[in-house]
Amino acid sequence: MDEIIDQWQEQMQEEKGELFFQYMSSEVVDKTSRQFAELMTSNLLESETINEEKLTDFAEKVVRFSWSIKFVNKAIDRFGQIAFNILIEEKVIHTSEIKAYMDIYFEWINPLRDSIVEAYSIEWERTVNLQKIALQELSASLIPVFEKISVMPLVGTIDTERAKLIMENLLEGVVKQRSEVVLLDITGVPVVDTMVAHHIIQAADAVRLIGAKCMLVGIRPEIAQTIVTLGIDLNDFTTTSTLQRGMQEALKLTNRKIVEGESL
Repeated sequence: MDEIIDQWQEQMQEEKGELFFQYMSSEVVDKTSRQFAELMTSNLLESETINEEKLTDFAEKVVRFSWSIKFVNKAIDRFGQIAFNILIEEKVIHTSEIKAYMDIYFEWINPLRDSIVEAYSIEWERTVNLQKIALQELSASLIPVFEKISVMPLVGTIDTERAKLIMENLLEGVVKQRSEVVLLDITGVPVVDTMVAHHIIQAADAVRLIGAKCMLVGIRPEIAQTIVTLGIDLNDFTTTSTLQRGMQEALKLTNRKIVEGESL
């Protein structure tokens, strides 16, 4: 087994674009390699089916290490090929019986590949969904900056699902913070199309219904050009190019302004 693992590590280190073997410590590489080897042989040594606990543990680990699905497939192929070649070199497999051993090999490797790839895909999807939920929660928060003035910075693409979350957080935040002016900052929104604008307008209308004023800030030149080209009507909005200018307008609306104090 040690010879198989050593050859496997050596070949996988040559894969371009995969940084696991280059940047992880030798202890982590060796431990992960042995876990992979145990997984690859578990349905041979223990039973006809792969060990589910080992499968889940390995899938979680390689997702954390950012192995790509392509890399996982190559890892399975390389391990199988090395094991097969060593068996031939050790004369465990004879050339006259290659066909029979190839049938056994594929009966071993194909179900194993399917199980590993499926477990990897499930774990990867779960991880991505958790990250997506976390990002949505972080990027749709209403932040009080002054008394009666709050800001909601929007980051990333706004789809229907995110728009719903934005609306809920926005309305709950306005009531809880007793905001009179809300600034929607779209500096971090890469594209504003008709759908995105529709969601923003809906959010602003909802804010007005509960007695607050909504401002749209962070309108970059390319976004302004897109809005005009698409014919999107933002006449009911107070709009500014930067959050700083928006804050100045918000202070005016609440009968306040920032003044420089005298130095002591």
